[in-house]
Amino acid sequence: MTLTLTVSDEVRALAPGFTHIAVTAHGLVNGPSSDAGSALLDDAARRLAVRLDGRAPHEDPHMAAWREVYTAFGAKPSRTRNSAEALAKRALSGAGLPRINLLVDLYNAISVAHLIPVGGEDLGRIQGGMRLIRATGDEPFVTVADGAETVEHPDAGEVVWCDDAGVTCRRWNWRQGPRTRLTEETVSALFLLEGMAPMPVADVERAAAELAELLEKCSPGARIEVHPASGFQPGAVARIGPAVRADRV
Repeated sequence: MTLTLTVSDEVRALAPGFTHIAVTAHGLVNGPSSDAGSALLDDAARRLAVRLDGRAPHEDPHMAAWREVYTAFGAKPSRTRNSAEALAKRALSGAGLPRINLLVDLYNAISVAHLIPVGGEDLGRIQGGMRLIRATGDEPFVTVADGAETVEHPDAGEVVWCDDAGVTCRRWNWRQGPRTRLTEETVSALFLLEGMAPMPVADVERAAAELAELLEKCSPGARIEVHPASGFQPGAVARIGPAVRADRV
């Protein structure tokens, strides 16, 4: 079945410089964090340090643009950082980057190396199409607090990713819910790479191509497809069906 990705008119009006590229993968083999994945994370931290050249992550123009958008929908970017800035901050600290599982480690490495928010969703757990909207405040967000499942609701006007069952990621790309996250049982996944002007679309495309190459190496025989940036006019829908192979991006 074709998966649709929709960005609402309200989000487009809020952030006209937003772009996203999807990478889909079927036939994946996930597993615990490995030495290879750990090496990729360490290399990503080194690449980030070179990229920033002594600056703090929030001083990068791409991260500054994300902060402006977060402020525009009512979030406090110094407290609820976009996923790329949060990872970058950890990468440059003594704590270092977390090791979660192989697939998560791969896309976190791409996020840090390119300073681009990247998310991973288990395609088998997505219900209906994915939509990026400004929340009404009634949408359910199932999460875990103190070891127990609980339901939260986004703030009215907050930008969220959601599917037919509810919110999958709050505050755009700040916190993913456990329902659709990638686990060691994941075999099919959707990866979303999100850019904001002034970052060129070509930079996001390069990051997507690198992610596709890493996925192919860790899961030989998997079907990996990169879906070029499209559907960026108000009201447009990107349909994730037949797509361009990674080596053509």
